Amino acid sequence: MAHELETLANGQTAFASAKLSAWHRLGQITDGCMTAEDVMSKAWLGGWEVRKIRLEGMEITDEGVTKVDCPDKFMTVRTNPVTGATEYLGIVGDEYNVVQNEQVAEMLNLLVDESGAHLETAGSMRGGKRVFVTMKLPTAMEIAGVDRLDLYLAATTAHDGTASLRVDATPVRIVCANTQRMAYARSEGSYTFRHTSNIGAKISDAREALGLMWKHFGDWQTEAEKMINESLTMGEFEKVVAQLWPVEDDASDAARNNAKQRASALRYLVRDAPTQKAIKGTRWAGYQAIVEFVDHLDKASTPEVRARRAVTGKGVELKARAFELLAV
Repeated sequence: MAHELETLANGQTAFASAKLSAWHRLGQITDGCMTAEDVMSKAWLGGWEVRKIRLEGMEITDEGVTKVDCPDKFMTVRTNPVTGATEYLGIVGDEYNVVQNEQVAEMLNLLVDESGAHLETAGSMRGGKRVFVTMKLPTAMEIAGVDRLDLYLAATTAHDGTASLRVDATPVRIVCANTQRMAYARSEGSYTFRHTSNIGAKISDAREALGLMWKHFGDWQTEAEKMINESLTMGEFEKVVAQLWPVEDDASDAARNNAKQRASALRYLVRDAPTQKAIKGTRWAGYQAIVEFVDHLDKASTPEVRARRAVTGKGVELKARAFELLAV
């Protein structure tokens, strides 16, 4: 499935959202804010009891079957929340420490003391190999009192050993649900808990890192407010687009056609789209048009691929570069 959310044996999707439905229209939607306990039950994340078990190999030859021990590798497994069956998740090393889903949600609660913060979404992906939990913070950015961006913390972890537990801070523009990433000091936008460390003992370090994130968000907001107070001509915008998506002199006809379609979509977004109505004609509108294109319109094999690209890899780099080019 394009969204990669886990579908359980009872037909339920392992996903929950507080009050608002996601684009895929799956999972459980709550009437109010979610607690850590709600996340575990509504998103089917509770009681997995993720654990490591011994790993053995089996060699079959003409002489028979030989068991081979693997002393430095283990299998991670879980208890399926519906069937109760033990299920394979991945292969990990001896030093890998298991992180339960309950710990992921509780960690966000420990990181944030502010009243009004609440868990917003949570879910399981790829058959339980990946889990995410997001928290909406009570504070928000108001760019020049015109454009509102809510602030979120997103915690992600992999039970198959392919990724650490990570917390990202990100603002989301309400009018079109664009995920913004800081253009400056991008390395300060996340904190990683390694599965080989004591996560509980790292909470104070993570809080210190979050303090740096908020400082950089403040700097980012200052730059954004300069942009919203500066005008942007269509010619200037098209030069920025050309720098972000250069077309080589020997580009194929297909590449040139894609460039024309992209330019047309971007012109509409910056000039006519209702999402830019309150900020039309500003450098901030130019940046938001590019972000909206990357998040929602840029070509991708599946919607899930586009969504992932919006917050990682090339998508993040494009948006950061756009911010730098349009900043006053």
